[in-house]
Amino acid sequence: MRLPTLRRTRPAEPGVISGAVRLDRRTKRLVGRLRPGEIAVIDHVDLDRVAADSLVAAGVAAVLNAKPSVSGRYPNLGPEVLVQAGIPLVDDLGEDLFDRLREGDAVRIEGGAVFCDGKPVAEGRRQDSETVAKAMADAREGLSVQLEAFAANTMEYLKQERDLLLDGVGVPEVETKIAGRHCLIVVRGYDYKADLDVLRPYIREFKPVLIGVDGGADALVEAGYTPDMIVGDMDSVSDDVLRCGAEIVVHAYPDGRAPGLARVHQLGLPAISFPAAATSEDIAMLLADEKGASLMVAVGTHATLVEFLDKGRGGMASTFLTRLKVGGKLVDAKGVSRLYRQSMSGSSLLLLVLSAIAAMASAVAVSTVGKAYLGVVAEWWDNLMFSIFS
Repeated sequence: MRLPTLRRTRPAEPGVISGAVRLDRRTKRLVGRLRPGEIAVIDHVDLDRVAADSLVAAGVAAVLNAKPSVSGRYPNLGPEVLVQAGIPLVDDLGEDLFDRLREGDAVRIEGGAVFCDGKPVAEGRRQDSETVAKAMADAREGLSVQLEAFAANTMEYLKQERDLLLDGVGVPEVETKIAGRHCLIVVRGYDYKADLDVLRPYIREFKPVLIGVDGGADALVEAGYTPDMIVGDMDSVSDDVLRCGAEIVVHAYPDGRAPGLARVHQLGLPAISFPAAATSEDIAMLLADEKGASLMVAVGTHATLVEFLDKGRGGMASTFLTRLKVGGKLVDAKGVSRLYRQSMSGSSLLLLVLSAIAAMASAVAVSTVGKAYLGVVAEWWDNLMFSIFS
């Protein structure tokens, strides 16, 4: 294959990045193999925030994207997350990037150019805060088009899954007892770690049914819990967590095909399928609702229009309708940590304690009972000193 002739440009940012590459066209599958200091090679148009957060958490040295990280269709949040974390992002490197690099290759990044064994491999755009801000501003101008598409997808989904939404037709029978109980539905999405941490007292008191949606099951285990149920297409949950004893519900296509079912059966585990055009987090909510959950607490799920669009899939229209369906049963834990968690320095805590002691001492000193008590203590102290030194 003839390599392109690349112009040697001055780097957009000072410094050269070197490291071994890990490649996968599915970003959420890649992050499970990444190690700190490695370079992620992805094929992710309109990089979303959840994917970017997972790359940051993996400690990558840089991200090489074969596709444009911001296509301009809508203001997606992923590139901004990477740039703010100080992770170099080079995108629009071309589809053949995956043909020119192999797993574990050592590469060098200079500006927007990528080199392997001293030879140029590809050249793209090196993103920084200014280029990302401009791309986001341009994308917002075309947001009305995406809103129209979102509305059309919503109507199409309503026609396709009307019976499921209105009457629960197609919801499978499960062994997990849900009726009359709270359900905690965890998706490995926005702020899931912080919200899970804040919800510990709630989990301890109410003992809700713990439902992990794909990688959300791993999130529950990492937080010290064992999921009661795992729901999803099984593409981002680990084998060890699948073996934890939870009931497994595999998300299937509307025609019944369930690629994730084969993986579960290879592990020798029982599972049931749930065919639906909705997303995995939606079918978890619909299942809990249909089986009589008294309350659903959602962690890491999508709640706002920006988040729906940031997910980058027409199927996110199902999330909008699902939230309308479950209505008042659903409590979104997003932002709970920001609302309730307060940081207090050691000096502030010491000052608070000393103030409380001073207030108590003042109250005792000015009250009649307090004066009498102080007189008794003073007399006891005098007698003690007399007995010691006499």
